[in-house]
Amino acid sequence: MRDEGIDHDLSCAGHEAGGVTEVPIFDERAIRGVITPAGAVSVIRDAFRLDGEGKTNVPPVINLEIASARGEFHIKTAHIEGVRHIAVKIASGFYDNPAKGLPSGSGLIAVFDAGTGLPAALLLDNGYLTDVRTGAAGAVAADVLARERVGTVGVIGSGVQARHQVRCLRVVRSFSHVIAWSPTRSRLEAYANELRQDRLEVTLASDARQVCETADVLVVATPAREPIVRAEWLHPGVHVNALGADSPGKQELDANCLARADVVVVDRRSQCAAFGELKHAIDGALIAASGTVQLGEILAGHHPGRTTDAQITIADLTGVGFQDTAIAAAAVAALA
Repeated sequence: MRDEGIDHDLSCAGHEAGGVTEVPIFDERAIRGVITPAGAVSVIRDAFRLDGEGKTNVPPVINLEIASARGEFHIKTAHIEGVRHIAVKIASGFYDNPAKGLPSGSGLIAVFDAGTGLPAALLLDNGYLTDVRTGAAGAVAADVLARERVGTVGVIGSGVQARHQVRCLRVVRSFSHVIAWSPTRSRLEAYANELRQDRLEVTLASDARQVCETADVLVVATPAREPIVRAEWLHPGVHVNALGADSPGKQELDANCLARADVVVVDRRSQCAAFGELKHAIDGALIAASGTVQLGEILAGHHPGRTTDAQITIADLTGVGFQDTAIAAAAVAALA
């Protein structure tokens, strides 16, 4: 994969004058072969910068809850000025699937030519691109908000995103120790064993509080609908990536966490105000949406982000459609 970020010169695949030829289909194995954590971080950093420069057009997310199966669908899309392709991503999360021997997340992405509207490719990624672009967004947020020296990364959760967050975070920060907690002990132990294979020292925490009080960078990656992290557990200098509140009704942070933070960063202000951690803080009259900073504003140089080592910083990451267009365009560029 190209490291320079989004490919602005990607030619239209599968089209010819007068109609549409067969649209290429790429599977998960091929996509994994060209989209690495380092490459994803480069692409997503570039995408947030372009967003901060006002070069994205992002419609509202379609969220569909399947309460009877403890599942959900998200449909996201966006146009990025200068990028030849637009992605329409359908992602699912069904949280009882692991007990059935199935992955909790899946999905696919349809890619279209931004100049003609014609189909360019179908990416049968099984949710991989969503997973890696979410991990990359956490790394980009931590790169501008976490302290330069990171000794311990704390992780609450033991699912797919807990893995991608750590892998992508290693692109922007050097660390050797992870402390993790999850309510399901067997999954936590399996997660710890994977991290140890990546040559990381891992401590299994007794509860979420121990993770919060130990971490220099705290990753919260769960489908929780009740707060897990309390404001009083956050210590000066910690940076928090909160990822789980990506649809209505979800919440991982006590709303007072955002009130206590010195800098609250959102991936998309309107989206986070609608269903991210920010919504709960707004509902409690603890913080106004205007008191937050969009991550793209920092990448574009309009806001400094963290300014002292003692600040508490929080990134509320709900996942934005321009991330999907960016990562899908990069995948097609590498595979075409």
